[in-house]
Amino acid sequence: MINLIAKTRRKVRNLLISHSKNRKYFNLLYPSWWHMNMHSIKERGNEGLGYLTAIPNPGAGIGHQLANWIAGLWFSKYFGLKYAHTKFTPDSWEQFLGFGERLLHADYLIKNKGYKRVRLPMFDEDQPESLNLIRNIIASYNNKKIVFVLEQDQNYRDQFGVIDDIQNYFYSASSRCNDKLTYSESNFNIAIHIRRGDISVGQLNHNENLIMRWQDLNYFKNILKTVIQNLTVKKPIKVYIFSQGNAQSFEEFSELSNVVYCINFDPQSSFLHMIFADILITSKSSFSYKPALISKGFKISPKIFWHGYPDDKNWITANENGSFDIENLIEIKQ
Repeated sequence: MINLIAKTRRKVRNLLISHSKNRKYFNLLYPSWWHMNMHSIKERGNEGLGYLTAIPNPGAGIGHQLANWIAGLWFSKYFGLKYAHTKFTPDSWEQFLGFGERLLHADYLIKNKGYKRVRLPMFDEDQPESLNLIRNIIASYNNKKIVFVLEQDQNYRDQFGVIDDIQNYFYSASSRCNDKLTYSESNFNIAIHIRRGDISVGQLNHNENLIMRWQDLNYFKNILKTVIQNLTVKKPIKVYIFSQGNAQSFEEFSELSNVVYCINFDPQSSFLHMIFADILITSKSSFSYKPALISKGFKISPKIFWHGYPDDKNWITANENGSFDIENLIEIKQ
Protein backbone atom coordinates (compact mmCIF):
# COMPACT_ATOMS: atom_id res chain seq x y z
CA MET A 1 0.00 0.00 0.00
CA ILE A 2 2.84 2.39 0.89
CA ASN A 3 4.58 1.65 -2.43
CA LEU A 4 1.34 2.28 -4.33
CA ILE A 5 0.89 5.66 -2.63
CA ALA A 6 4.51 6.59 -3.37
CA LYS A 7 4.15 5.59 -7.03
CA THR A 8 0.93 7.59 -7.33
CA ARG A 9 2.56 10.67 -5.82
CA ARG A 10 5.53 10.38 -8.18
CA LYS A 11 3.25 10.00 -11.17
CA VAL A 12 1.13 13.02 -10.22
CA ARG A 13 4.20 15.13 -9.54
CA ASN A 14 5.90 14.10 -12.78
CA LEU A 15 2.76 15.04 -14.71
CA LEU A 16 2.67 18.42 -12.99
CA ILE A 17 6.34 19.11 -13.76
CA SER A 18 5.99 17.91 -17.35
CA HIS A 19 2.98 20.17 -17.91
CA SER A 20 4.58 23.20 -16.25
CA LYS A 21 8.29 23.16 -17.17
CA ASN A 22 8.01 25.44 -20.20
CA ARG A 23 5.74 27.94 -18.52
CA LYS A 24 6.73 31.19 -16.86
CA TYR A 25 5.52 30.12 -13.42
CA PHE A 26 7.55 26.88 -13.41
CA ASN A 27 10.22 27.96 -10.89
CA LEU A 28 7.52 29.17 -8.49
CA LEU A 29 6.67 25.52 -7.82
CA TYR A 30 9.97 25.10 -5.95
CA PRO A 31 10.53 26.22 -2.34
CA SER A 32 14.24 26.47 -3.19
CA TRP A 33 13.48 29.27 -5.67
CA TRP A 34 11.56 31.16 -2.99
CA HIS A 35 14.42 30.61 -0.56
CA MET A 36 16.85 32.20 -3.02
CA ASN A 37 14.63 35.25 -3.41
CA MET A 38 14.37 35.70 0.35
CA HIS A 39 18.16 35.99 0.72
CA SER A 40 20.06 38.94 -0.65
CA ILE A 41 23.18 38.47 -2.74
CA LYS A 42 25.28 39.75 0.17
CA GLU A 43 24.08 36.87 2.32
CA ARG A 44 25.18 34.29 -0.20
CA GLY A 45 28.52 32.55 -0.39
CA ASN A 46 30.38 29.92 -2.38
CA GLU A 47 31.36 27.55 0.39
CA GLY A 48 29.11 25.22 2.27
CA LEU A 49 28.34 21.73 3.44
CA GLY A 50 26.17 20.82 0.47
CA TYR A 51 25.77 17.55 -1.34
CA LEU A 52 23.90 16.85 -4.54
CA THR A 53 22.09 13.68 -5.55
CA ALA A 54 20.00 12.43 -8.43
CA ILE A 55 17.28 9.82 -8.08
CA PRO A 56 17.51 7.00 -10.63
CA ASN A 57 14.00 6.83 -12.08
CA PRO A 58 12.46 3.78 -10.37
CA GLY A 59 10.03 3.26 -13.23
CA ALA A 60 12.74 3.12 -15.90
CA GLY A 61 15.28 0.61 -17.16
CA ILE A 62 18.85 0.54 -15.93
CA GLY A 63 20.19 2.55 -18.87
CA HIS A 64 17.80 5.39 -18.05
CA GLN A 65 18.55 5.12 -14.33
CA LEU A 66 22.28 5.36 -15.01
CA ALA A 67 21.68 8.48 -17.11
CA ASN A 68 19.98 10.04 -14.07
CA TRP A 69 22.78 9.00 -11.72
CA ILE A 70 25.54 10.18 -14.05
CA ALA A 71 23.80 13.54 -14.47
CA GLY A 72 23.85 13.91 -10.69
CA LEU A 73 27.55 13.13 -10.47
CA TRP A 74 28.40 15.52 -13.29
CA PHE A 75 26.38 18.44 -11.94
CA SER A 76 27.69 17.92 -8.40
CA LYS A 77 31.15 18.60 -9.82
CA TYR A 78 29.91 21.45 -11.98
CA PHE A 79 28.27 23.26 -9.04
CA GLY A 80 31.09 22.51 -6.59
CA LEU A 81 29.14 20.09 -4.39
CA LYS A 82 29.91 16.65 -3.05
CA TYR A 83 27.96 13.75 -4.52
CA ALA A 84 25.56 11.69 -2.43
CA HIS A 85 24.48 8.30 -3.73
CA THR A 86 20.84 7.33 -4.25
CA LYS A 87 20.18 3.65 -4.90
CA PHE A 88 19.30 1.98 -8.18
CA THR A 89 16.24 -0.25 -8.37
CA PRO A 90 15.80 -3.11 -8.00
CA ASP A 91 18.41 -3.93 -5.36
CA SER A 92 20.02 -6.50 -7.66
CA TRP A 93 21.25 -3.66 -9.91
CA GLU A 94 22.43 -1.69 -6.88
CA GLN A 95 24.55 -4.64 -5.77
CA PHE A 96 25.76 -5.49 -9.28
CA LEU A 97 27.00 -1.98 -10.13
CA GLY A 98 28.41 -1.26 -6.67
CA PHE A 99 28.53 2.50 -7.31
CA GLY A 100 27.40 3.30 -3.80
CA GLU A 101 30.13 1.40 -1.97
CA ARG A 102 32.54 4.35 -1.91
CA LEU A 103 30.04 7.18 -1.51
CA LEU A 104 27.89 8.50 1.32
CA HIS A 105 24.20 7.86 0.70
CA ALA A 106 21.68 10.68 0.55
CA ASP A 107 19.25 8.85 2.84
CA TYR A 108 21.99 8.32 5.43
CA LEU A 109 22.89 12.02 5.46
CA ILE A 110 19.25 13.01 5.86
CA LYS A 111 18.29 10.41 8.47
CA ASN A 112 21.48 10.38 10.54
CA LYS A 113 23.49 13.54 9.94
CA GLY A 114 20.89 16.30 10.11
CA TYR A 115 20.87 17.15 6.40
CA LYS A 116 17.76 18.52 4.74
CA ARG A 117 16.54 17.59 1.29
CA VAL A 118 16.11 20.49 -1.15
CA ARG A 119 14.87 19.92 -4.69
CA LEU A 120 16.32 22.03 -7.49
CA PRO A 121 14.21 23.21 -10.44
CA MET A 122 14.69 21.59 -13.82
CA PHE A 123 17.22 23.63 -15.79
CA ASP A 124 18.66 23.87 -19.29
CA GLU A 125 22.30 22.75 -19.31
CA ASP A 126 22.96 24.83 -22.46
CA GLN A 127 21.60 28.12 -21.10
CA PRO A 128 23.98 30.19 -18.90
CA GLU A 129 21.03 32.04 -17.38
CA SER A 130 19.44 28.77 -16.31
CA LEU A 131 22.71 27.50 -14.81
CA ASN A 132 23.25 30.78 -12.94
CA LEU A 133 19.82 30.43 -11.38
CA ILE A 134 20.82 27.05 -9.93
CA ARG A 135 24.12 28.50 -8.67
CA ASN A 136 22.23 31.26 -6.88
CA ILE A 137 19.78 28.82 -5.33
CA ILE A 138 22.65 26.65 -4.04
CA ALA A 139 24.53 29.71 -2.79
CA SER A 140 21.48 30.89 -0.84
CA TYR A 141 21.91 27.81 1.41
CA ASN A 142 25.53 28.67 2.18
CA ASN A 143 26.99 26.77 5.17
CA LYS A 144 23.80 24.77 5.71
CA LYS A 145 23.60 21.00 5.72
CA ILE A 146 21.70 20.38 2.50
CA VAL A 147 21.33 17.50 0.08
CA PHE A 148 20.23 19.13 -3.18
CA VAL A 149 18.15 16.85 -5.39
CA LEU A 150 18.03 17.18 -9.16
CA GLU A 151 14.60 17.18 -10.71
CA GLN A 152 13.65 13.76 -12.07
CA ASP A 153 15.26 13.11 -15.47
CA GLN A 154 17.35 16.29 -15.46
CA ASN A 155 19.17 16.20 -18.79
CA TYR A 156 22.92 15.84 -19.17
CA ARG A 157 23.68 15.05 -22.80
CA ASP A 158 27.43 14.33 -22.79
CA GLN A 159 27.40 11.52 -20.28
CA PHE A 160 31.03 10.70 -20.95
CA GLY A 161 32.19 13.55 -18.69
CA VAL A 162 32.48 11.21 -15.69
CA ILE A 163 33.84 8.09 -17.41
CA ASP A 164 36.85 7.84 -15.08
CA ASP A 165 34.61 7.99 -12.01
CA ILE A 166 32.08 5.38 -13.08
CA GLN A 167 34.83 3.05 -14.27
CA ASN A 168 36.56 3.32 -10.90
CA TYR A 169 33.31 2.66 -9.03
CA PHE A 170 32.44 -0.32 -11.19
CA TYR A 171 35.80 -2.08 -11.34
CA SER A 172 36.45 -1.62 -7.61
CA ALA A 173 33.01 -2.90 -6.56
CA SER A 174 32.96 -6.00 -4.35
CA SER A 175 30.51 -7.66 -6.77
CA ARG A 176 33.29 -7.97 -9.37
CA CYS A 177 34.44 -11.01 -7.39
CA ASN A 178 31.21 -12.74 -8.44
CA ASP A 179 31.37 -11.93 -12.16
CA LYS A 180 31.03 -14.91 -14.50
CA LEU A 181 31.89 -14.57 -18.18
CA THR A 182 31.44 -17.12 -20.95
CA TYR A 183 34.20 -15.50 -22.98
CA SER A 184 37.40 -17.43 -23.57
CA GLU A 185 40.69 -15.59 -23.32
CA SER A 186 41.88 -17.63 -26.31
CA ASN A 187 39.35 -15.75 -28.51
CA PHE A 188 38.98 -12.15 -29.61
CA ASN A 189 35.45 -11.47 -28.37
CA ILE A 190 33.06 -9.10 -30.14
CA ALA A 191 29.72 -8.22 -28.51
CA ILE A 192 26.84 -6.75 -30.50
CA HIS A 193 23.76 -5.27 -28.88
CA ILE A 194 20.73 -5.20 -31.18
CA ARG A 195 17.81 -3.32 -29.67
CA ARG A 196 14.61 -5.34 -29.95
CA GLY A 197 11.90 -6.38 -27.51
CA ASP A 198 10.62 -2.87 -26.80
CA ILE A 199 10.71 -1.98 -30.51
CA SER A 200 9.92 -3.85 -33.74
CA VAL A 201 9.19 -3.04 -37.39
CA GLY A 202 5.47 -3.50 -36.80
CA GLN A 203 5.47 -0.81 -34.12
CA LEU A 204 7.17 1.88 -36.18
CA ASN A 205 4.43 3.31 -38.44
CA HIS A 206 4.88 7.06 -38.04
CA ASN A 207 6.03 7.00 -34.41
CA GLU A 208 9.08 9.29 -34.47
CA ASN A 209 10.12 8.24 -30.96
CA LEU A 210 10.48 4.63 -32.08
CA ILE A 211 11.86 5.42 -35.53
CA MET A 212 14.81 7.30 -34.01
CA ARG A 213 15.69 4.15 -32.03
CA TRP A 214 15.30 1.60 -34.82
CA GLN A 215 18.21 0.04 -36.72
CA ASP A 216 17.84 -2.82 -39.16
CA LEU A 217 20.14 -5.81 -39.11
CA ASN A 218 22.11 -4.67 -42.17
CA TYR A 219 23.59 -1.86 -40.06
CA PHE A 220 25.12 -4.33 -37.61
CA LYS A 221 26.05 -6.83 -40.32
CA ASN A 222 27.93 -4.17 -42.31
CA ILE A 223 29.88 -3.08 -39.23
CA LEU A 224 30.74 -6.64 -38.33
CA LYS A 225 31.89 -7.50 -41.86
CA THR A 226 34.10 -4.40 -41.98
CA VAL A 227 35.62 -5.29 -38.61
CA ILE A 228 36.32 -8.90 -39.57
CA GLN A 229 37.83 -7.91 -42.94
CA ASN A 230 40.11 -5.21 -41.55
CA LEU A 231 40.99 -6.39 -38.05
CA THR A 232 44.41 -7.96 -37.69
CA VAL A 233 44.48 -10.15 -34.61
CA LYS A 234 46.16 -13.46 -33.91
CA LYS A 235 43.28 -14.91 -31.93
CA PRO A 236 40.19 -16.40 -33.59
CA ILE A 237 37.24 -13.98 -33.59
CA LYS A 238 34.06 -14.97 -31.80
CA VAL A 239 30.87 -12.89 -32.04
CA TYR A 240 28.17 -12.66 -29.37
CA ILE A 241 24.81 -11.16 -30.31
CA PHE A 242 22.79 -9.80 -27.39
CA SER A 243 19.14 -9.15 -28.16
CA GLN A 244 15.57 -10.28 -27.56
CA GLY A 245 13.24 -12.47 -29.57
CA ASN A 246 14.54 -15.67 -31.16
CA ALA A 247 17.63 -16.73 -33.08
CA GLN A 248 15.61 -17.14 -36.30
CA SER A 249 15.14 -13.37 -36.37
CA PHE A 250 18.88 -12.93 -36.95
CA GLU A 251 19.37 -15.16 -40.01
CA GLU A 252 21.40 -12.40 -41.71
CA PHE A 253 24.33 -13.49 -39.54
CA SER A 254 24.07 -17.20 -40.41
CA GLU A 255 26.75 -16.91 -43.13
CA LEU A 256 29.27 -15.89 -40.48
CA SER A 257 31.12 -18.44 -38.39
CA ASN A 258 31.66 -18.39 -34.64
CA VAL A 259 28.45 -16.50 -33.83
CA VAL A 260 26.80 -17.08 -30.44
CA TYR A 261 23.19 -15.93 -30.07
CA CYS A 262 22.68 -14.58 -26.55
CA ILE A 263 18.94 -14.05 -26.93
CA ASN A 264 16.84 -13.12 -23.90
CA PHE A 265 19.89 -13.32 -21.65
CA ASP A 266 19.72 -12.15 -18.08
CA PRO A 267 20.06 -8.31 -18.31
CA GLN A 268 22.98 -8.14 -15.87
CA SER A 269 24.84 -10.90 -17.68
CA SER A 270 24.32 -9.08 -20.99
CA PHE A 271 25.49 -5.80 -19.43
CA LEU A 272 28.59 -7.48 -18.00
CA HIS A 273 29.54 -9.19 -21.27
CA MET A 274 29.17 -5.94 -23.19
CA ILE A 275 31.56 -4.25 -20.76
CA PHE A 276 34.24 -6.93 -21.03
CA ALA A 277 34.09 -7.48 -24.81
CA ASP A 278 37.22 -6.69 -26.81
CA ILE A 279 34.96 -4.75 -29.19
CA LEU A 280 31.44 -3.65 -28.31
CA ILE A 281 29.08 -2.67 -31.12
CA THR A 282 26.29 -0.64 -29.54
CA SER A 283 22.79 0.18 -30.74
CA LYS A 284 20.65 3.27 -30.29
CA SER A 285 19.99 2.30 -26.72
CA SER A 286 21.11 3.39 -23.27
CA PHE A 287 21.35 -0.29 -22.37
CA SER A 288 24.49 -0.69 -24.49
CA TYR A 289 25.69 2.93 -24.34
CA LYS A 290 26.20 2.68 -20.56
CA PRO A 291 28.33 -0.50 -20.74
CA ALA A 292 30.32 1.28 -23.46
CA LEU A 293 31.05 4.12 -21.02
CA ILE A 294 32.30 1.63 -18.45
CA SER A 295 34.18 -0.58 -20.92
CA LYS A 296 37.92 -0.13 -21.41
CA GLY A 297 37.78 -1.91 -24.77
CA PHE A 298 36.96 -0.61 -28.24
CA LYS A 299 33.48 0.63 -29.03
CA ILE A 300 31.67 1.18 -32.33
CA SER A 301 28.51 3.25 -31.93
CA PRO A 302 25.88 4.98 -34.09
CA LYS A 303 26.96 8.51 -35.00
CA ILE A 304 23.39 9.78 -34.59
CA PHE A 305 22.48 9.32 -30.93
CA TRP A 306 20.97 11.37 -28.13
CA HIS A 307 24.10 11.25 -25.96
CA GLY A 308 27.63 12.32 -26.86
CA TYR A 309 30.86 10.38 -27.33
CA PRO A 310 34.33 11.26 -26.06
CA ASP A 311 37.15 12.21 -28.38
CA ASP A 312 38.86 8.90 -27.82
CA LYS A 313 40.70 6.58 -30.22
CA ASN A 314 38.92 3.65 -28.55
CA TRP A 315 35.56 4.97 -29.70
CA ILE A 316 34.47 4.77 -33.36
CA THR A 317 31.22 6.19 -34.70
CA ALA A 318 29.35 4.63 -37.63
CA ASN A 319 27.03 6.11 -40.22
CA GLU A 320 23.42 5.00 -40.59
CA ASN A 321 24.42 2.34 -43.15
CA GLY A 322 27.10 0.90 -40.84
CA SER A 323 30.11 2.41 -42.61
CA PHE A 324 32.91 3.93 -40.55
CA ASP A 325 36.55 5.02 -40.70
CA ILE A 326 38.63 1.85 -40.37
CA GLU A 327 41.86 3.62 -39.39
CA ASN A 328 41.23 3.22 -35.67
CA LEU A 329 41.01 -0.55 -36.04
CA ILE A 330 44.79 -0.70 -36.44
CA GLU A 331 45.06 0.59 -32.85
CA ILE A 332 43.48 -2.60 -31.52
CA LYS A 333 46.02 -4.85 -29.90
CA GLN A 334 45.55 -8.22 -28.28
